[in-house]
Amino acid sequence: MKSAVETLNPTRVRLTVEVPFEELKDSLDAAYKKINQQVTVKGFRKGKIPARVIDQRFGRGAVLEEAVNDALPKFYTEAVNEAELNPLGQPEVDITELKDGETLNFTAEVDIRPTLEIPDYSGIEVEVDAVEVTDEDVEKSVEQLRERFASTSPVERAAEDGDVVTIDLKAKVEGEVLEDGIADGVSYTIGSGELLDGVDDAVKGLSAGEETTFTSELKGGSAAGKEAEVSVKVTQVAARELPELDDEFAQLASEFDTLDELKADSRKRLANMKQFDQATQAQERVLEKLLELVEVPVPEKLLEDEINTRKHNLEHHQLGQMGLTLDKYLEIQGKTAEEFDTETREAAVKGIKTQFVLDELVKKENLNVNQEELTEHLMRRAASSGMSPDQFAQAVVEGGQVPLLVGEVARGKALAVVVEAATVKDTNGEVIDLDDEDETEEASAEAEATEAAAEEKTEG
Repeated sequence: MKSAVETLNPTRVRLTVEVPFEELKDSLDAAYKKINQQVTVKGFRKGKIPARVIDQRFGRGAVLEEAVNDALPKFYTEAVNEAELNPLGQPEVDITELKDGETLNFTAEVDIRPTLEIPDYSGIEVEVDAVEVTDEDVEKSVEQLRERFASTSPVERAAEDGDVVTIDLKAKVEGEVLEDGIADGVSYTIGSGELLDGVDDAVKGLSAGEETTFTSELKGGSAAGKEAEVSVKVTQVAARELPELDDEFAQLASEFDTLDELKADSRKRLANMKQFDQATQAQERVLEKLLELVEVPVPEKLLEDEINTRKHNLEHHQLGQMGLTLDKYLEIQGKTAEEFDTETREAAVKGIKTQFVLDELVKKENLNVNQEELTEHLMRRAASSGMSPDQFAQAVVEGGQVPLLVGEVARGKALAVVVEAATVKDTNGEVIDLDDEDETEEASAEAEATEAAAEEKTEG
């Protein structure tokens, strides 16, 4: 076999391949064997039909077609490996010549990863927000904790802002009550915005036993997006009572004995969270600077596939779960279809460029992924997906996604190398040391653990 490569543009090549006919022998034998198992010829046992009889009865062309279809992937792969290409997606193959007993010639056009030159990135400088926790931040955090421990008690008066009302709801569209439009005994805090638009104004001023109607656009269910006439009846009005901010509250809501200790812990937790946000901000801004330094051509076919994938995932998974159409989502976001398409394209271009550049850095810096790093990444991905680590790991293995996870970890390490080499300053002009990624992750984990502990106490 002989092959040659023609560069069509920085991200696409054409392979020209010539295959001597003798190299098709194995595929021809396999073609005769396959046809033998599929057809019946009187006078011959199944699977024992001579090749000349198959040629006479079914045509040599059918055999050649089967043999070529079998052989093409192998010869294409050999040509790719010989040229040391990194193909993206499936090739467009064109058989240019097939002479029985002489030769098979074909061309294959395919997108490839562009060759990138990674320049010196040690001079990258970025600015991030300073980590500052104000007294107001602490007070707000403690107030949110206080809200969790609020109690309610029924009152004999009309409902007001902040009250918790128990209500029965019934939604009609075009005069018909919806099957999924009836809900009784719903507990709702007036002003929270967690139910239908208009419900706050409707229930304010109503006492237990009173009812009214209002119109609202339904957010979900069988009639999502439609205007509905909603009947609402208040069955109970309860006032919320917040606990006093004192040492007794600190003991109720946390493991601390005094309010001062609780506030000090809140300050520390907020600082940890802001440090984590700062590190994330640094990574994003360093990556932006890095992408500006590298010329990255993007294969058009790969870009179109990425755009379509992003649109499909948004429309059929994220929005579908919320009961929204793409048009309704754009209306809520205040965007036109053209603006959405532009943003999606820009995000897809950035995603592809990021992967190309970081993959090139992985090679340049000889970065490897060990089992411990892969396991840690898998645990984080499992937590964000809502699955147990075992379930997530099984899904990854069964879906053949392990190489993708390895790639994610490797690219993360490549970005960390660039961040470490960059100069990161906060808005106060202080140089930030982001070398110890583990400390940042521990800070984030500690903050999440504190939040979880507070929620458990609330539920208890």
